[in-house]
Amino acid sequence: MNHRIHRREFFKRVSALSIAVTGLGGAASFAEIAPVKRTGTPKRLAPMTAFERKIVHDAVAAAGQRSESEGEEPNRRVVVYPAQ
Repeated sequence: MNHRIHRREFFKRVSALSIAVTGLGGAASFAEIAPVKRTGTPKRLAPMTAFERKIVHDAVAAAGQRSESEGEEPNRRVVVYPAQ
């Protein structure tokens, strides 16, 4: 049961990021990283799996920003930086 709940939450995240990347909406998906462009202050996101991080890195790059992963599993997370 826990596995199914986790999968459901994961697919919600993937869907939101996919929508944002394709430009069909999903502005709320980037609510956490939008201030990075405006303020220039890096933003550390919540820990996530390697696959989720890959999707986030791709979405951040598509938004014209840069990102890196930091930390050790299971607390590895994406840090979003302003574009250079």
